[in-house]
Amino acid sequence: QVRLVESGGGLVQPGGSLRLSCAARGSLIGMNAMGWYRGAPGTQRELVARITRDMDTNYADSVKGRFTISRDNAQNTVYLQMNSLKPEDTAVYYCGADFYGIRRWGQGTQVTVSS
Repeated sequence: QVRLVESGGGLVQPGGSLRLSCAARGSLIGMNAMGWYRGAPGTQRELVARITRDMDTNYADSVKGRFTISRDNAQNTVYLQMNSLKPEDTAVYYCGADFYGIRRWGQGTQVTVSS
């Protein structure tokens, strides 16, 4: 059983910053890439940022230069530092972790960017 526990969402003004955290717990054998995805509940989630165990990263074009993904393999935790937030970044952010090609999901955390 795998659990992904997310934290750090909230309401922030445009131009502000937030940091999301996701801790993986349980049977983690075979866990490789971890990442952050966003979308509205019930809709297709888009990739925001992803990081492998070897620390290779990739980002959506819309967040490059503003968001930074990092990972602590010893703590099985992934972080997303979000700076210069825009209203269009508003979404539910989901943590995802890949196990032998299967992606497990967290419950999601709401990020709202509004004045």
